[in-house]
Amino acid sequence: MMEGVSFGAGLAGAAVDPLEFLKRPQTILRIVAGVFSIVVFGSIINEGYSNTRGSGVLHCIYNSNEDACNYGIAVGLIAFLACCFFLVVDLYFQQISSVKDRKRVVLFDLGFSGFWSFLWFVAFCFLANQWQRTPKTSKDAQPGADAARAAIAFSFFSIISWVALSVKALQRYRMGTDMSLFATDQFPTDPNTGYPGYPTGSGVESTETYQSPPFSETLDTSPKGYQVPAY
Repeated sequence: MMEGVSFGAGLAGAAVDPLEFLKRPQTILRIVAGVFSIVVFGSIINEGYSNTRGSGVLHCIYNSNEDACNYGIAVGLIAFLACCFFLVVDLYFQQISSVKDRKRVVLFDLGFSGFWSFLWFVAFCFLANQWQRTPKTSKDAQPGADAARAAIAFSFFSIISWVALSVKALQRYRMGTDMSLFATDQFPTDPNTGYPGYPTGSGVESTETYQSPPFSETLDTSPKGYQVPAY
């Protein structure tokens, strides 16, 4: 664990360099994942529906299965919004002073990234399966065939990007916290400053601290005026 690091960030309140932030691997992965998601749901929205059957009703290009198109759009759109959200969180992550709050953010990032990796895997399998079941004559006749293939391909790429984000979140969680970052808030800055009310001493007891008995007179075993009777 690097010194002075708490879940991948330094001391709370430190300034963040925008150029350094953009060069972070995690930032690059989030931007790439957001672009992939735009390609997926944008391709389906723009060219994922057709009316080649001669009717005025648009049908999903993936074997006329509306669930396939809806699922691809939903997963892609939510993934894009999540990338934007986590980019903002990463930007202000160093401003979070509480260790518990940082831990919750990292765990949420880890859980969401892992879950969305699974959803992208489902999307890739679902779209690829429905496209395979689409009749060849329909594939050739539909103008959105290239868009359909692009959505499938970038669904696969999205799996890789979100798995990478899960790994980065796991690394941040394993880094843990260097508690020395927060020690200055709990203890005095001057090491020579004593705690108030605590008695100072050498720790060695001295006999000089004891006082003499209140009565220093010695007792007379044979007081005057009294004689011991002889038997």
